[in-house]
Amino acid sequence: MLSLFCCVGYGGKPLKKDLTPKQRREIKAKMAKALKENIKDLSTDFQKILIDDLATAFQNRMNVLMRVQAKRSY
Repeated sequence: MLSLFCCVGYGGKPLKKDLTPKQRREIKAKMAKALKENIKDLSTDFQKILIDDLATAFQNRMNVLMRVQAKRSY
């Protein structure tokens, strides 16, 4: 199961440690679209903050999982 999560990539490619600005914008746009109904009661500023935090959390989690997988692949 762990390898399933670690192999998840963006655009068919594994995520690098840092997302490009374009990748980050695209991920944030997809998250905003997916969560639109759930975050509609928040102010626009709070919506932006939440989506940015979620994109950062996603990137951090992917980095952790990739490091764990790399250690297990020795």
